[in-house]
Amino acid sequence: MTSITIHGLEDPIDSLIREKARRQGISLNKTIKQLLAESLGISRDITRPQHAFDDLCGIWSLEELEEFNHNTQEFSITDPRDWE
Repeated sequence: MTSITIHGLEDPIDSLIREKARRQGISLNKTIKQLLAESLGISRDITRPQHAFDDLCGIWSLEELEEFNHNTQEFSITDPRDWE
């Protein structure tokens, strides 16, 4: 396997690649390999297939998760009288 170095990568491209890697929870290297494979028409998800549909399903931010947990915490409380 060979290595390639990319010089002079524009900031917007760099930011988008880093954000994609963060969202998928994979390394920059794997993200770039995935993007290259997709752009060349030889796409296969070499990373984490369980996340293949994240862009369709949506992903919660940490703040959204905390808000959801806060708003639904009362659903975890059981009243023993309900089981009598």
